Amino acid sequence: MNEPGVEVLMDQSTIARRVESGAVPAWVADHYESFTDGLLGERAGSPFPCHFGVESVRSGDPLYTCCSSMTDRDALFSLGETLLEYLETYRDHSERASLVTFFNPPARPLSEAEYHEALWHVLQVLHAHDPEPWPADIPTDPDDARWEFSFGGEPMFPTCRAPFYDARKSRYCPVGLEITFQPRALFEGITADTAAGQRARRLIQGRLEEYDGVCPHADLGDWGVEGDREWPQYMLSSDPDQAPETCPMRVSRTHPKGPAVIGDTIG
Repeated sequence: MNEPGVEVLMDQSTIARRVESGAVPAWVADHYESFTDGLLGERAGSPFPCHFGVESVRSGDPLYTCCSSMTDRDALFSLGETLLEYLETYRDHSERASLVTFFNPPARPLSEAEYHEALWHVLQVLHAHDPEPWPADIPTDPDDARWEFSFGGEPMFPTCRAPFYDARKSRYCPVGLEITFQPRALFEGITADTAAGQRARRLIQGRLEEYDGVCPHADLGDWGVEGDREWPQYMLSSDPDQAPETCPMRVSRTHPKGPAVIGDTIG
């Protein structure tokens, strides 16, 4: 961790120091400043809705990495290696250590539909080259209430910020795509089947309405609750006509994984 460069695993103090010293590309600095300003600042007098995320950043809990492309094979392979390193170390770093991932913005502005496509391409490539099997207790069908993205043997919740969110500022990033990977273990004790989880959801949704100025998104729900689906929550739609109607990701427990397929062409 904290090796030279930006496509590596960094703790918050390291990336902050590199941004302040000018040791990172401008897009990395722009991402980091947008992320910290968004979580620690206010909008119309309202704090960022997720108080868990706010306290985490204030305490320096998150880990960070950057990815030079949303499509380049080598860049996404490198992201997968960093994600594996994160999964090996996050428990020792902090009980609230999510992995915040900043992507180099594209050369031209993208539509909402193109950002949805980019997200699912990233997740599909990670899955296709995952060295660990899909967890036995996680369904492979995204239409199952207990499905969620998994990597390195761990179920996780990847949530996105992107430039196309005009109204939902809690999901807005003016720079480009940003994915925060949160292992399921980070949610222990605050899931929908606990009193603490139900209180947290009411609080966060109340803050969401104040912060965004619009009602909470209809797709917001809880993992494992019948009728709720997790995959649409990764990148909430702004224009439903540009969002996928079904999960674009194909999951298999048996596809080839690991170094043997690293040289294959993504297509």
